[in-house]
Amino acid sequence: MAKTKPFDEFSKKYEEWFVKNEKIYKEELKAIKSVLPPFQRGVEIGVGSGRFAKPLGIEIGVEPSLEMSKIAKERGIEIIKGEAENLPFLDESFDFALMVTTICFVDDPLKSLKEVFRILKSGGFFIVAFVDKDSLLGKFYLANKDKSRFYKEARFFSAKEVEELLKEAGFTDCIAKETLFGDRLKSLKGGVKDGYGNGAFVVFRCRKE
Repeated sequence: MAKTKPFDEFSKKYEEWFVKNEKIYKEELKAIKSVLPPFQRGVEIGVGSGRFAKPLGIEIGVEPSLEMSKIAKERGIEIIKGEAENLPFLDESFDFALMVTTICFVDDPLKSLKEVFRILKSGGFFIVAFVDKDSLLGKFYLANKDKSRFYKEARFFSAKEVEELLKEAGFTDCIAKETLFGDRLKSLKGGVKDGYGNGAFVVFRCRKE
């Protein structure tokens, strides 16, 4: 698959990014943790190398990239090979699900969100985090995506678009947080704020009634 190929070929570069940009990574984690619900059985869709699942206490991850899966396994994550549009789980298998930037790489965003809805228990929570294409950094990424190993195949969304997709998939009680303010990686400012419209990294937490 074209979208997983760079993650297989450049898995080491992917890991290096988190080391090089540790402050940004920690701000993203902080934003997710600010809305993290208590849960007993959680799953991350598009778990990658486990950079988010591990510190958030998520033990199961779905991942199509072989090389990313290897790293995640080393971090103690149980990997299920699969894709967001066809999650290999029974209905109502989890009380919490997470997606971090994964929505940018799926072939069918709405179908993927409906699949998350299906595998969640009634009353379960879903967190989706992504780079808002309408933010200053999002616009920079969008303008330079063809130069990026990882974002070349990505489809960026605005926070408003993701919010509408979540509602269409059946989710309710959505709240939003944002962080990473500025237009370049080197000059981004942290701090978690309510809502969206200014920060590059947006986090929605929604519920399945």
